Amino acid sequence: MGSADWALPGNVVLRLGDELEAGPGVTEQVLRNLGAAPAPFAVRELRPLPDFPAGERPITVDQTYRSVVVGEKVIVKWFPHPAEGPHPGLEMLTHLAATGFTRTAEPYAAIFCGTALAGLATAYLPGARDGWQWCADEAVAGRTAFAAELGTLAADLHLAMATPSEVVPDPVRTAPATADWAERAEQALGEALALTTDETDAQWLADHVADLRRELAPLQVAGETPVMRVHGDLHVGQILQWAEGYALIDFDGNPTVPGASPYQPAARDLAQLGISIENAGQVAIRRRDADPQAISAWVWGAREALEHAYTKRLEDAGRGDLLDRSLLRPFEAEQLCRELIYAGRFLERWRYAPMGVLRSWF
Repeated sequence: MGSADWALPGNVVLRLGDELEAGPGVTEQVLRNLGAAPAPFAVRELRPLPDFPAGERPITVDQTYRSVVVGEKVIVKWFPHPAEGPHPGLEMLTHLAATGFTRTAEPYAAIFCGTALAGLATAYLPGARDGWQWCADEAVAGRTAFAAELGTLAADLHLAMATPSEVVPDPVRTAPATADWAERAEQALGEALALTTDETDAQWLADHVADLRRELAPLQVAGETPVMRVHGDLHVGQILQWAEGYALIDFDGNPTVPGASPYQPAARDLAQLGISIENAGQVAIRRRDADPQAISAWVWGAREALEHAYTKRLEDAGRGDLLDRSLLRPFEAEQLCRELIYAGRFLERWRYAPMGVLRSWF
């Protein structure tokens, strides 16, 4: 993709070169001038923007993109490297809106450069707290009631995703027994080993490769199973806690699996969410000096509540068939490998969390 500039009032510029640059003041001006986007920029307005006061501030938690809050009403997510072609996040938000799912931030506009999605503007949820913060608080306090709410939320998401719409008319399919999940998991294990450069952690992983392969082994004999449009990167960091409960964000897929099919078993989302609860426990141990034994008990209780609420909601809706439980454990093991890949590619200091979970497993 070539370079492009969008000159805006106040001598600010949205610039796309090797990487998208949206400096101070740019995001607010883009929102105030959505109808005047010069080629090759273009805007797809999804809903009218609310009135918003002046001012913007960046979100400073670790992300693979850049988010800016404008007027405490709208948040814009900028993608540093806009990609050509259909964008799963935009498609899913549109599909969910069509099916009546409201547990996510309302989408307002998509900002393109050519056909590549450069930014996405959605409602900012007042008082929203990042999942790694609020979930670590729950861990320290030993509270597990939240997990049942998350299980119900995840099930409601899957029920909405399994509902046909004009955007996604065939959201559920059947995967053959020859699906490449075992190969994908083995590649994840190999990459996790290669990217874990800390000597102590690398040696521990090398000593437990056989254990990890044993956990992944059920994927080699998986039979036919339903696959559907899923979140793809469902973890507590994608669940905001705000004044009206919990809201899901970021339907852009797993950053460690670019180009993966959006049709996956529902078990993949549930496995990722369960592992993220374990990771949150490691955050509480590392950053809040929580007692490891107490956290172990908390993880067990939270995960039980999560899975029970999730399966009950699906069964009550007559869609218990969406979950293939035989895939849960191997997908959890693969997700831990992907957490190590994420640490190796994007955020090395994160490695302590999946390594802590793995050491609790074996």
